[in-house]
Amino acid sequence: MTTTRDESAEQLDGFELAPNGPTNRPQSVFAQPAPLASHGPARVIALCNQKGGVGKTTTAISLGAALAEYGRKTLAIDFDPQGALSAGLGVPTHDVPNIYDLMLGTVKDPHEAIQHTSTPNLDVIPANIDLSAAEVHLVNEVAREQILARVLKNVSDEYDVILIDCQPSLGLLTVNALTASHGVLIPLECEFFALRGVALLVETIDKVKDRLNPAIELDGILATMYDPRTLHSREVLERVVETFGDRVFETVIGRTVKFPDASVAGAPITQFAPDHSASEAYRQLARELISRGAVA
Repeated sequence: MTTTRDESAEQLDGFELAPNGPTNRPQSVFAQPAPLASHGPARVIALCNQKGGVGKTTTAISLGAALAEYGRKTLAIDFDPQGALSAGLGVPTHDVPNIYDLMLGTVKDPHEAIQHTSTPNLDVIPANIDLSAAEVHLVNEVAREQILARVLKNVSDEYDVILIDCQPSLGLLTVNALTASHGVLIPLECEFFALRGVALLVETIDKVKDRLNPAIELDGILATMYDPRTLHSREVLERVVETFGDRVFETVIGRTVKFPDASVAGAPITQFAPDHSASEAYRQLARELISRGAVA
């Protein structure tokens, strides 16, 4: 008799599952972070993966909200023309100043584009489809890779962390995000084709570090959409840990329908379903980032 690799009732081959992943990985307890006496300057983190649908926007929203819960003033930058981060946080994207206006210089002051969300300590600079024209308009600009860095310099002292939700490509916008960032967080779907592209992304980060931004570093790889019932998910997670070691976060984000439900509601998962395991997973990720020193 044969069984499918993704059969939900299959045996777990010796794995016992902890809430956030297999227990054959180290499972640390990340302490509740202490409150901050003051805010800023911000550490800028790009959420980047050239493959779409791996959880970049979900992570930007959910991690930003979790950090905000812990008293970290957080600014999320929607840097994808689809504007999913803006929609997921319930902020307007049209007829308001946005990141495209700041990149082109038609709006000079970033404060004019900052939108407050329903989550205390969490703000956003929105984007819409206009951003898709940015690469064409900026291609002849001097120091075009550093435009976003110049924009963020005007507000970085007011926040503890700035999260940039990149579009799924390695074009000029993503290079701008990497040039402006201190760290990179790579959301990685636990699926084979998502795994294949990570080496190319790491190579791009190394090139940016060598040529444009010597300060950038890989903060970590976050396994997302993990389904412990499938052998494929477990094999991909094992492969990622074998390849990247300690650069893989201990926190693992599982699949749940609560994420799209929260997006429809225009609220972070931590606000939409505060007691759900997915909310706790992103709170754990926030604590892990703080414990690693990636966030103050």
